[in-house]
Amino acid sequence: MTSASSAPSPVPADSGAALHLYAVALGSNRSLTGRLGPRRILDAAFAALDEAPLRLLARSRIIASAPLGPSRRRYANAAALVAAPLTPLAMLDHLQAIEHRFGRRRQRRWGARTLDLDLLLWSGGRVRQRRLTIPHPAMAMRAFVLQPLSKIAPDWRDPSSGRTVRQLAVRLTRTQPAR
Repeated sequence: MTSASSAPSPVPADSGAALHLYAVALGSNRSLTGRLGPRRILDAAFAALDEAPLRLLARSRIIASAPLGPSRRRYANAAALVAAPLTPLAMLDHLQAIEHRFGRRRQRRWGARTLDLDLLLWSGGRVRQRRLTIPHPAMAMRAFVLQPLSKIAPDWRDPSSGRTVRQLAVRLTRTQPAR
């Protein structure tokens, strides 16, 4: 990752077409039919992110975090860098198909889920569409997203703020002076 640009350079594909680079957040706080717990679900999700047409370039450690919203179950969270020949909306559709394979049903916002895959950043910069916003609107406020992402893409710049992922993570963890 270069810190001079707002995003890493796309990776050339074998076929001559450019691959897009995506930063993806992974989360799980629900078992899959009693067989797989959240950490094992994320391990399996990393494998799914390395199936054609996707190519997993980097993966973070899996961390535990407190839930947001009404869910009481702790989350397993991680981040991945994925190359794909897919446009952002096609990538979103592909990630949602992976979630569905893992039993994800979109019923309740902030509810427990077997797998949550969020597009955080894209090598092409910003996307503002009804179904998709990149960079992820809440990314800069979530330590459970920035901490893993900063380990695998510390110098990737958020196109909205111009700050690197490392800088965004530090802003969330440093103590603030009392007013």
